[in-house]
Amino acid sequence: MTYSMLAQLTFMFVAATFVSAGTATHEYRVLPPVTKGNLSIFPIVGGVESDTADLLTLDEGVRSGLVVVAEAGSLRGLVRPGTNIPRSSGAEVNRLVLVNNSDRPLLLLAGEVVTGGKQDRVIGVDRIVPPRSGPIDLSVFCVEPGRWVASSDHFGSMKSQMAQPSVRMPAMATRNQQSVWDNVASALGGMAMAAPQASPSLRATSSYAKAMQNPDVEKKIASVADDYDGLMRELRKVGAKGVVVAINGRITWADAFASTDLLQKYWQKLIRSYAADSLTAASAHGYADQKSAQLFLDQLQGTHEVAETEPGLFRRAEISGDGYKVFTLTSLVPKYEYTVHLAKMVCRDSARRGMEPDGMIR
Repeated sequence: MTYSMLAQLTFMFVAATFVSAGTATHEYRVLPPVTKGNLSIFPIVGGVESDTADLLTLDEGVRSGLVVVAEAGSLRGLVRPGTNIPRSSGAEVNRLVLVNNSDRPLLLLAGEVVTGGKQDRVIGVDRIVPPRSGPIDLSVFCVEPGRWVASSDHFGSMKSQMAQPSVRMPAMATRNQQSVWDNVASALGGMAMAAPQASPSLRATSSYAKAMQNPDVEKKIASVADDYDGLMRELRKVGAKGVVVAINGRITWADAFASTDLLQKYWQKLIRSYAADSLTAASAHGYADQKSAQLFLDQLQGTHEVAETEPGLFRRAEISGDGYKVFTLTSLVPKYEYTVHLAKMVCRDSARRGMEPDGMIR
C-alpha cells in the first residue's frame, strides 16, 4: 500500500456538509483513496477536533481490570464490594452485564467482539457508560453458534479485531440474531475460500473470533492490512478523523470520530475488519472515486429517525435513508457535548441490488 501519497495531499477539495440530526453542522472532506488489492480507504478530514482524552475504550478498561463483562447472573466476586447486583435467572444469548469500575466514561462501539463466557458476543449498539457504574445490561449478539458451555467466568475484548462490516451490519441495523449468524457463516465461508490452507480448522469451529485468529487467516488479513501503523501515521499527518470504505469499487461503509486520537485508538481493529470484509466480499465490481465517496458522506439525512437519550450521558440516533442507515452517538456529558462516532452503512437489500458506477445507491 502506498502511504506517501497522503503526505503530499493538499486541502484544495470541495467542502461537504456533515450533518446528523441533533448535532452541529461541520465541514468534512474526503481525500483521494489509499488502495491495497480490492480495498480502498478514503480519509475523512476537516471539522472540529474535540477533546476525547477522557474516554476509556473497552480494550483499555478490560486490560486494566477496571471494566468487567460477564454473563447475566455471574457478576458476584467480579465487581467492587458494595455494588448492587440485579437479580437474574441466568445467562442469556443476547444479554451480557458490564460494570465500569473506572473513574472515566467508557465508550463502547457496535461491532466490538468480547470473547469468553458461554458464547462469544458482538456489541450491538454504540453507547457511553458512566464512571463507576452499577451493572448495565448490554445489547449483544452471539457470534459463536453451537457453544453454550462456559470457557471463563468473564469476558475479554478481542484486541486486534472488530467484527467486519458485513457482521456489524445485521447487529446494528436489523438486530436479528439469525441474520448475525447467517453473516458469520458467510464470513467464515468466504475466509475459507480466501485462505484455503485454513479450511480444515475453520470447519472445526463456529467461533468468529477463533476463525479470525487462525494463523493462516491472520496472514491473509495482514496481506491487506500489513502496515496499519504506517497508514495511521499518514492519516494523522492530514488530520483524518475517519474513513470511507470501498471494496471491489463499491462503497460499503464509513466510520468517523470526534478526533484523530479516537480514530487512532480504534484503527488497528477497524483496518483489520475492513480487510477481512475485502477478503470475503463477493467479486462483483463497481467504480468508486473521491467524488462518489464524498457524495456517500454527504448523504447523512434520511426519511426516518429513531433516537434514544440517556440524559447527561449520550444520545444515540438511527437515521434511515434510501438504501442506507446512519448511526450517530453524541456525548451529552456536561462540557463534552459532541458527536463521538458516526457510522454509515449500505443496507443488505441495496448491497444485493448493487451500486451504480458512481458508487451511489439508486
